[in-house]
Amino acid sequence: MSAVSTGRPRLRAVLVAFGVALLGFALAIPAGLVVGSVYTVATGNQIGPVASLGVSMVSLQGIAFPAAAWVYVRRRGLSWDYVPASVPDLDDFKYVVGAYVAAFAALYAISVVLALTSTEAATNTGATTALEHPEIIPYLIPLQLLLIGPGEELLFRGIIQGRLRERFDAWPAIVVASLAFAPAHILALSGGPTAVLVSISVLFVPSVLFGYTYEKTGNIAVPALTHGLYNATLFTLMYVAVTYAPEATGEATSLLAF
Repeated sequence: MSAVSTGRPRLRAVLVAFGVALLGFALAIPAGLVVGSVYTVATGNQIGPVASLGVSMVSLQGIAFPAAAWVYVRRRGLSWDYVPASVPDLDDFKYVVGAYVAAFAALYAISVVLALTSTEAATNTGATTALEHPEIIPYLIPLQLLLIGPGEELLFRGIIQGRLRERFDAWPAIVVASLAFAPAHILALSGGPTAVLVSISVLFVPSVLFGYTYEKTGNIAVPALTHGLYNATLFTLMYVAVTYAPEATGEATSLLAF
């Protein structure tokens, strides 16, 4: 096959992958308006910082990302078998544990490097809201497993990585899907351009691990569970810090920026 005929399908796959990611965020706008309106009518309250965090999670990961995945599947005339899912077995759990441990080992190593080089990461606005209202953290922990992990992995691994895998070998597909995943968090980050770039670069590491588990198991439940556990652990650490060591809350905020 010539370079041209090989390159064009690959370029198209990359463009489609990033287009689907953008669709997910675009659909979050009307979803947010609907969810926000329902909240306002149901509670009679205006949307404050805490409610805004919940509305954002439900709208983006709970509605918009699955909707973008549905649009893609329908548009191509596929079935949901395109994204294989099943209850993880023992072999699957080995990858969950392995990726979970590797993600935190990498996070620790990166944290050391950032500390030694006096490099600052951006602040996660969701983490800041949680620190200002720590009573909501126990509710955010299960949401990582039930909403955030499944919603993000369905779109970025099941659909985007799956689409790339049709034209690329495993590692290029994982890397490109992760390149779409990490910058997607930019809206949740606050800080200077360098700090935001640092955080996006760090987010790339667990993203690659999530993609690797999907490649090895062919089961979207595995990266969804790994991702959910990873995020839930970060929020748990933050809750422990804010409850028992308030002086360490600044470190917790930086940790959750990753």
